[in-house]
Amino acid sequence: MALSLIFDMDGTLFQTDTILELSLDDTFDHLRSQNKWHTVTPIDKYREIMGAPLPKVWEALLPTHSNEVREETDAYFLERLVENIRSGKGDLYPHVKEIFSYLKANSISIYIASNGLTEYLHAIVGYYNLNEWVTETFSIQQVQTLNKADLVKEIVKKYTIENAAVIGDRLSDINAAKGNGLIAIGCNFDFAQADELAQADFVINNLLELKTVLPKIM
Repeated sequence: MALSLIFDMDGTLFQTDTILELSLDDTFDHLRSQNKWHTVTPIDKYREIMGAPLPKVWEALLPTHSNEVREETDAYFLERLVENIRSGKGDLYPHVKEIFSYLKANSISIYIASNGLTEYLHAIVGYYNLNEWVTETFSIQQVQTLNKADLVKEIVKKYTIENAAVIGDRLSDINAAKGNGLIAIGCNFDFAQADELAQADFVINNLLELKTVLPKIM
């Protein structure tokens, strides 16, 4: 049975850390210039909730601000992320293109399912030419529930997928796999947490380790 792999983006394929602090600082500098923020940029708080849909992120980072301010901040943050990606300030994790080439050579379909916004994802995919290997990239904006399990369900339905694994660094990725009866492969990368990875079927420390996992799930 043909195998499909559904990858998370942030913290799995894209080293979000390379532009995260820069973009977040830009955003909170903007808020400070408007007298809407008066302390340091809450980078540590963001790291704790990395991988959550952005509306949830701004609820956590700006708990006392209005929804209007959160929406404006979200839009500005997205602008800074996209600009920093297109300026070449970000980076993929090691071996992304190498493992994608290997998977394609072995007739394994590749998809991306991310809590990131569409414009942000398109900036990454476009800058690094990932469409050479990736069948389609899906954003959390495509499901009203903002639930990653529902997003993966859409991929499975659209492409009539019967045998697949979800690969990601956070619990939302693992739950997305389990909620759809798929294999969960946890990535022990920058934002991963041990208690979350313990719930995965397999754990890898770099993307090339997928080569040793694949024979066990095909």
